[in-house]
Amino acid sequence: MRILGIDPGLRITGFGVIEKTGSRIHYLTSGCIKSGEGDLSERLKVILLSLREVIQTHQPQQAAVEKVFVNVNPQSTLLLGQARGAAICAAVLESLQVAEYTALQVKQAVVGNGHAAKEQVQEMVKRLLNLPGVPSPDAADALACAICHAHGGQGLGALSTAGYRVKNGRLV
Repeated sequence: MRILGIDPGLRITGFGVIEKTGSRIHYLTSGCIKSGEGDLSERLKVILLSLREVIQTHQPQQAAVEKVFVNVNPQSTLLLGQARGAAICAAVLESLQVAEYTALQVKQAVVGNGHAAKEQVQEMVKRLLNLPGVPSPDAADALACAICHAHGGQGLGALSTAGYRVKNGRLV
């Protein structure tokens, strides 16, 4: 199964595609979509069209998107939500199932610590996917999101969270 991980951002949207075969995961591609400056609608269009191109090129079956967290600045949160919406629309327009994970869930699944630093996520993504170098922070976050999804959302052997309330990455 091929999984597209997406780390949405208005300026930079990270993406990563992995393939899961049994319990093994393999790196296929990753990168960043830079939407530039200027008109919001044009920037959202760049995100939408670029992700559709990635999907059409690499043919993933599922997508995993990082959930928006609330910033101190409400305007930043709204803009990030719009970028996230464009990313989800790109996946849905290409008929992909979309799963959503909090940053805490992604970090817990990849690093084992929900409060890990970006550098720790980058290093673990490099190790888990056997990469020759450390990916950029945005690409690493997208790959980590895909890895989280490949591992069932909470890590290997995770319990299903369906029907449960999740708070801070934990079942309540």
